[in-house]
Amino acid sequence: MKKKLFIRLCLLPFLLAMAALIPACKKNAGSGLAPVITSVRMYNPSPKDSLLSTGNPQTDPALSGGTGKYVVIIGQNLQNATHIEFDGVTASFNPALFAPNSAVVQIPAIMFSSIDTTKLYTLSYRTTGGSTSFSFKLGPAAPTITAISNVFANPGDSVHIYGSNLVLVHGFSYGGTPITSFKPSADGTSIGFLMPAQTPTDQVVVTTKTGTVNFKIVATPTIISISNENANPGDSVYVYGTYLKNIQSFSFAGTAVNSFTSSNDGSSVGLVLPALTQGGPVSVTTKFGTATTVYNVNDIATGSISNWEWSGNFNWQWWGGANITSGDPSSGWPPYSPDFPGNSSLYMVLKTGSLASGEGNTYSNYAILMNAAQWVPVANLGDSPANWAFKFEVSVPQSWNGGTIDIQGGFGSYICRWEPWQVTATKTTAYTTKRWVTVTIPLSAFKATDPTLGDGEGAAISKIADLTGPTGNTSCTVYIHNYGKTATTTGFYAAFDNLRVVKIK
Repeated sequence: MKKKLFIRLCLLPFLLAMAALIPACKKNAGSGLAPVITSVRMYNPSPKDSLLSTGNPQTDPALSGGTGKYVVIIGQNLQNATHIEFDGVTASFNPALFAPNSAVVQIPAIMFSSIDTTKLYTLSYRTTGGSTSFSFKLGPAAPTITAISNVFANPGDSVHIYGSNLVLVHGFSYGGTPITSFKPSADGTSIGFLMPAQTPTDQVVVTTKTGTVNFKIVATPTIISISNENANPGDSVYVYGTYLKNIQSFSFAGTAVNSFTSSNDGSSVGLVLPALTQGGPVSVTTKFGTATTVYNVNDIATGSISNWEWSGNFNWQWWGGANITSGDPSSGWPPYSPDFPGNSSLYMVLKTGSLASGEGNTYSNYAILMNAAQWVPVANLGDSPANWAFKFEVSVPQSWNGGTIDIQGGFGSYICRWEPWQVTATKTTAYTTKRWVTVTIPLSAFKATDPTLGDGEGAAISKIADLTGPTGNTSCTVYIHNYGKTATTTGFYAAFDNLRVVKIK
């Protein structure tokens, strides 16, 4: 009995000591110690060294555009994390990817324009045992500038600089003048400001937390389109593009234009067309450079598919829904129409009432049918389809809303849809023209018929021969069709002239 009691008494201190150790072991196992971070590495190191930070802001590289990337945080006591922040922005994480010495975390989406700048370049880590902060140079990339909204703005006018990473700006000058009041966009793609007085310096300089960008103020003019490429002398014509201001010389079809008016933003220049003696390009020269069209204006012969002139390229198949019409009141025949002023030649008029759903096709009362013509020279069939365009003049004197003008080559089933009344996928607006206008459609806009999406809604042509065949010579059909599920809001009444394919680039 004494022996058993002695054994029990001897074991008691041991058991008490063990009992005292158990809570201590649980505390250590539960990461009671504060976390320690020693480095940050890229989760997938290939193809470069994966080290991103050792906590030394003097030597650590900067990581830009890191949103969505995974990094590995290296250290001790990293399990049981409760909160992680990059640059003050909370990151979500999966504890299953954590171990005592490492944690795999995805960098959150960071809008650098709205962060607390006192937390920039910091990584904060909190666990049940404590918290730590670590230097991590994660920030926006160096700034870039791509464009200026209006280099011709007057002092005090609103102007925008466009680019990327235009955030955390602490220095900005335009033309050598410091801009002290400006407003960067939230996504860092623009800076708005008021134009200062003009200065001789031709640089924009923006300095951000991550670098400085210098952008030369240039305004080389461009010509995008012309309101009517085959207008009559005395007609108002507009040339559209960019930087069409402070013009030093201007010519239309090789004829000098001495009287013209530029829009305030330089997006257009208007003129009253002088008498022309030839076809030729349009050319605009400013102090920044010259823009000249690749194609000719006042030229209905180059690339002609049909211009319906007796002495030109008539090329009508003499049937279909269109009627040949004259703009000359003394013509006798074809009949004259006063509805399409500004064109004294021959043209085709297509007229329909409201179209029922699915109504309209390449035959009967809906189409203009032409014989084969050379769309593109054989030597140019290897060119990019975007470098060539289908052009025509059109006059739409009455409101048109609904129904699609389809343009179809005779080779294959590629179609281009012309729907100027379609503003967006869900919004339409009635379309009219005051007089004749030129429509330009790049050949890259011609698409295949898709069994699900419909005519001209499939894949775009990959080469010009897809549309014209191997010789570049094919017929052409222009017709109207209602792809809507209900009847069109209006009928269609318009005149077409000078169908042609020309090089635009």
